[in-house]
Amino acid sequence: MALSSITKKLIMSISGLFLIVFLLLHMTINLFSVIDTVKGTYGTAEGLFQAGCDFMALPIVTIMVPVLAAGFIFHIIYAFILTAGNIKARGGIKRYEGGSKGKSESWASKNMLVLGIVVLGLVAFHLNHFWAEMQLKELQGHHAENPYELLNATFQNGWMVVLYVIWFAALGLHLCHGFWSAFQTIGLSNQIWEKRLYCIGKIVVGIIVLGFSAVAVNAFLQANGLIG
Repeated sequence: MALSSITKKLIMSISGLFLIVFLLLHMTINLFSVIDTVKGTYGTAEGLFQAGCDFMALPIVTIMVPVLAAGFIFHIIYAFILTAGNIKARGGIKRYEGGSKGKSESWASKNMLVLGIVVLGLVAFHLNHFWAEMQLKELQGHHAENPYELLNATFQNGWMVVLYVIWFAALGLHLCHGFWSAFQTIGLSNQIWEKRLYCIGKIVVGIIVLGFSAVAVNAFLQANGLIG
C-alpha cells in the first residue's frame, strides 16, 4: 500500500529528530576529549573520553547501531522519494519543498537533498575512520583502537580538519531547516512556537557543529604537539 505524502514527511521528521538526539549524545562524548585536554587527562586511561568510548561499547548501546542505521536509511530513502514527488509535481527540478513559504525560501530549504548528500560523505568518513576501528572490531572480538590515538591520527593533517568542519557546516545547514520543519510536520509548531522552535533549532545545531569542530581542532593541536 502506497504511503501518503503526509505519512512520508512524518517518517522523515521522526527519523530526523531521532538522529539529532543521537548526534547530541555522540557530540557530548567526543567533547570529553576536549575536557580531557583541559584536565590534563588526554590520552590516559582516566580520561573522560575513554570512559565515554567504553560506554558506547556496551552491548545495550551497540545493539542500537542497527536501529540508528535503519533510521538513517529510512530518512535518506524518503528524502529521495519526497524530492522526486516535488519535482514531478512542479514539472521540473526547482527546489526541495518544506515548511511555510517564508522558511522554504531559505537557501538550506531549497537544497536539502544536496546538503543531505554531502552529509552522506561525513557518515561514510565516520564509519570508516571511527566506528569500523572501534565498535566493529569489538563486535568481531578484536581489540579496539585507542580512541585518543585514533583521533590524533585522523586529524593530524590540517586539511582533514578543514574538510571535517566544512562537512559539519553542511550538516548544520541541513539540520537548521530540518529541525524546525520536523516539528511543524508533527504538528507541534504554531504561531506562538514557530519562531521559538526556529531559534531553538539554531542553538541546538550551533552546539552540534561547534562541538564536533572543537573536537577536530583539539585533536589536531594534540597530534602536532601544540598543546598538551
